[in-house]
Amino acid sequence: MDELWTNLRRTQVFNIIGLLGVLVLLNTNGVESGKKAHNLESFQYPAISCRAHSVSLEDFGGVGDGTTSNTRAFKAAIDHLSQFATDGGSQLYIPPGKWLTGSFNISTSHFTLYLHKDAVLLASQDESEWPIIEPLPSYGRGRDNAEGGRYSSLIFGTNLTDIVITGDNGTIDGQGEPWWTKFRAKELNYTRPYLIEILYSEKLQISGLTLINSPSWNIHPTYCSNVIVQGITILAPVTSPNTDGINPDSCTNTRIEDCYIVSGDDCVAVKSGWDEYGISFGMPTKQLVIRRLTCISPTSAVIALGSEMSGGIEDVRAEDITAIDSESGVRIKTSIGRGGFVKKVYVRRMTLKTMKWVFWMTGNYGNHPDNNYDPKALPVIQNINYRDIVAENVTMAARLEGIPGDTFSDICISNVTIGLTEKPKELQWNCTDIAGIWSDVTPKPCDLLLDQGPEKIKQCKFPENSLPIDNIKIRTCCNKNF
Repeated sequence: MDELWTNLRRTQVFNIIGLLGVLVLLNTNGVESGKKAHNLESFQYPAISCRAHSVSLEDFGGVGDGTTSNTRAFKAAIDHLSQFATDGGSQLYIPPGKWLTGSFNISTSHFTLYLHKDAVLLASQDESEWPIIEPLPSYGRGRDNAEGGRYSSLIFGTNLTDIVITGDNGTIDGQGEPWWTKFRAKELNYTRPYLIEILYSEKLQISGLTLINSPSWNIHPTYCSNVIVQGITILAPVTSPNTDGINPDSCTNTRIEDCYIVSGDDCVAVKSGWDEYGISFGMPTKQLVIRRLTCISPTSAVIALGSEMSGGIEDVRAEDITAIDSESGVRIKTSIGRGGFVKKVYVRRMTLKTMKWVFWMTGNYGNHPDNNYDPKALPVIQNINYRDIVAENVTMAARLEGIPGDTFSDICISNVTIGLTEKPKELQWNCTDIAGIWSDVTPKPCDLLLDQGPEKIKQCKFPENSLPIDNIKIRTCCNKNF
């Protein structure tokens, strides 16, 4: 698959270079030259589905000057393309330019949004272009505040099938600075928008894009199945509030791979609802693969499980993870009142440099949606496996903090070497209310984890079977309609 991506990108570059001379000539032929040049555009890209019909945003009055609002153009284009949902599907092409837009809704299935490598979607800073929508049923209220409502995401959709949001490394710029400023000053009445949020949908691909400066979370598939997030670059200042990278939420059968994330919060945060709302909704995140992830997040985790995990998290497989200057490698976040479970977590081949903690489990992560949560709703944390990890310049190896009367159990840590910073913490393993085993770990773990000896180096096995998401094939799509 890596070779496919490389070959396709090389082909795209050659095609673009070959067209440059023609485009220059066409640009001297009057006001129609842009359209003629656009008619010559052809490209290939990898996708779960190819489309029979394509249009450009320009065909519906789109203006890529960075100042003209294109919110209505997006709506008109998508409304037009909806007629092809049962006739081979459709594609909306975003050509080179800066396309200012407010929130828009993908209202049709079997649809592709494709961004040219020189296309930039600029999120409007006019709050009137961001509709207020209801909170998620598994959360009870908006994440940022207690008033319930939230701003719709820049790209939003619900009850869809077969959606592709992709490009040749085109850019989506959330222009988040004003949102961050208002959030810090507590001037917002509703939860900040995300960049991409798709709800209640099946067969979703988000790939080949650069996302920068999101107002809050970047990618949030929720109540979805068969999700692929691939080849995404996410960039935000490391001081920006809650700019999580990729947050699969109550999703089944998800694959996150080949992504590079620099953010002000968790690079990947796995979720499934919040306290009594998540318990009632009862939709877990399960069958999740995370591979070949590179992360920088000085104040947060590379991979976080929770804290909103009340619907449950099960069968998470993470491998070949690289992190630099991040707070923790894998963090489980939960608390009394969450209920739910985190179980069957498998992590292997992590390379970490400059970390505060390598392992962190938190049973006292508060922050409830309201005061109606059940204090008897205790989370179940069990069967957590880490192996084949190398870390250097680490302040403290681990904080493993369960809940009194609710032990986090069946923890397995094997073949781990942790090199410490010049001024490490005196206590390297801080463990309470946990139980498990270890083998071949340096520095030596706490006594609540039992030493299995060097002969048990094969502990903490990683599942050998593949998940259904790996059976979804990526096709090579060719667009010659322009």
